[in-house]
Amino acid sequence: MKQAIDLARKNVKVKEGRPFGAVIVKNGKVIATGVNDILETYDPTAHAEIQAIRKASQYLQTAQLTGCELYASGQPCPMCLSAIHLSGVKAVYFAYSNEQAKEFGLSTAHLYEQIGLPIEKQTLPIRQIESTTDSEHPYELWGNIKNEELN
Repeated sequence: MKQAIDLARKNVKVKEGRPFGAVIVKNGKVIATGVNDILETYDPTAHAEIQAIRKASQYLQTAQLTGCELYASGQPCPMCLSAIHLSGVKAVYFAYSNEQAKEFGLSTAHLYEQIGLPIEKQTLPIRQIESTTDSEHPYELWGNIKNEELN
C-alpha cells in the first residue's frame, strides 16, 4: 500500500498528474505499477489501476490476473473496478475512500450511483439499436469459433 501511495504522491509532484497510484502483486512480488496518466496522455481511461492491469497482463502474457492482488491509493472508480473484475484479480485494497476524495473533486461516488440505475434511468442516454443486417451475428461467429476450438 505504501508503494501505491508513494506513486500517487510522485505523480502529483513530478508529473503534475492526478494523485492516484496502483500496484499489482502476485505471490508476494510486485509485477506491475501504474499511475493516473489522464493529463499526460489525454486518455480518460488511463487510470492508475487500468495502467497497472495493462502492464501486469503484458508481463504475465495473459488477460487473466488470477492470483494477483491490487493495491490502490484511492477507491477504484466503476470503470477500474469493472476492469479488475474482468481481469480476475483476487483481492483489492485501497487507502483513501470516495468520501475522502470528495472535498478535492476526485470522488466517483456519482458514477456508482448512475451505474446502479437501470440504463433507461441513467442521465446519459443509453439505448439499444437492434441490428437490421442479414450478415452473421458477431456473437454467433465468436461462439462458432470457440466451439470449433473445443472439438
